[in-house]
Amino acid sequence: MGSAVRVLAEATPATRDRYVDLLRVGSLAVVVLGHWMMAAVTPDGVGNLLAVVPALQPLTWLLQVMPVFFFVGGFSHALSYRSLLRKRPEGSADSDTATSASADSVYAAFLRARLQRLLRPTMVFVLVWGVVALLVQLLGGGGGLTGVTLRLVTQPLWFIGIYLAMVAFTPPLLRLHERYGWGAFAGLAGAAAAVDVLRFAAGVPYVEFLNFAFVWLAVHQLGFLRADGRLGTGAGTGSGTGSTPSTGLGALRSLRVPALLAGGGLIGAVVLVAAGPYPLSMVGMPGEKVSNMAPPTLALLAHGLWLVGAVELLRAPAARLLARPRAWRTVVAANGVAMTAFLWHLTAMLGVYGALLALDVPLPEPTTAAWWAQTPLRLAAAAALTAALVAAFRTFEHPAPPSATTPAPGSGPLAALGATLCLLGVLGLSMVGLGGLLEGRTALLIAIPVSAPAAVAMTLGGWLLVERAGRGAVRGSDQRP
Repeated sequence: MGSAVRVLAEATPATRDRYVDLLRVGSLAVVVLGHWMMAAVTPDGVGNLLAVVPALQPLTWLLQVMPVFFFVGGFSHALSYRSLLRKRPEGSADSDTATSASADSVYAAFLRARLQRLLRPTMVFVLVWGVVALLVQLLGGGGGLTGVTLRLVTQPLWFIGIYLAMVAFTPPLLRLHERYGWGAFAGLAGAAAAVDVLRFAAGVPYVEFLNFAFVWLAVHQLGFLRADGRLGTGAGTGSGTGSTPSTGLGALRSLRVPALLAGGGLIGAVVLVAAGPYPLSMVGMPGEKVSNMAPPTLALLAHGLWLVGAVELLRAPAARLLARPRAWRTVVAANGVAMTAFLWHLTAMLGVYGALLALDVPLPEPTTAAWWAQTPLRLAAAAALTAALVAAFRTFEHPAPPSATTPAPGSGPLAALGATLCLLGVLGLSMVGLGGLLEGRTALLIAIPVSAPAAVAMTLGGWLLVERAGRGAVRGSDQRP
């Protein structure tokens, strides 16, 4: 693997924005570490450290970095889709009908290329855990920490479900961006604010769930602006260039927009939390009446603005670091297994706790001196087990090579249907978990009861539709090593 990483790193084109790759893997790493740190496991169950010690909740203003991942996704999706558009067969725009058919095929190819990297490792994770869950329950298990594990391991899949929606909506939202620029972002942010007004001031039921789209897609839209160099930090005009701004007055001017985003977002989040009804924590807390995460709120959008501005302000020093061969090889290696590590990190953490309980190792009460002293050992063990799981499953993260054929005209709607099924299936599975398979346990997904087998079937069926519709995709610039 080391030699392959070295070859990939050395073959990196000069136009590649290496900082985007660092942000992608760095944001996932912070999420993984945050999950490991927040787990407060005792023989009686799994709690949340931030709920046990509320004074730690301000740390979520630094560690809740999912907005950064979605921001980076917008940047990469813009480059990838535009690259595929440029590679359309010549003459495809001779008429409106031909143009429509060509764009239809590009959309199918785009969905297939983007979903492969997500769904190949995800389906392996789900199928492996599905077999384990079924065997455990057939043998009469499923209680205690095992039952908690079967419920928790699928919860991070919500992130993949939201990301699938961003991929699916990229073409129309990119067109809005190209026409309105900052206005498209402002429209989504305004819609998110309107939803919260209707939710908290008017008491309109269920309207808050619209912010799963408005908040995250607004952050995603910032990635489009970065792809066109409109955040002022030297990002290319859709070419992915990684050049850094010049020094002096020009460099200061290039930091104006990121500084406004960071400062305005931070002030906005502080004001919203201070005035209420938004909670302090930027992640969900057990039993809280209002969560900033599920569904997302205007406060979380303000938090996302501050994070996006902050990481853009750090772009120049990070670019200098990534110019070093060893640093860049590390990023390339990590990006090649990042999704696999994300999928299996809770399995590793709960496996460590399960081993401790099986070996009768005492689990100290959370936040005691003994608990903090044991924390480095637990983290090291979780990291080692995650590395072992990555070694076992990393091959599934590598996308299959594109076929030699071009997606057929009219393949776009089929691909869109497949993406919708994948989205619903993954979100449904994140909600219902893998416990209670034999009892037919269900969870409500948009007012429809969904079981784990049904969610898996939707995801697998949707993926097969996307594969069929998009077969023959031309590999575009997707900002991945």
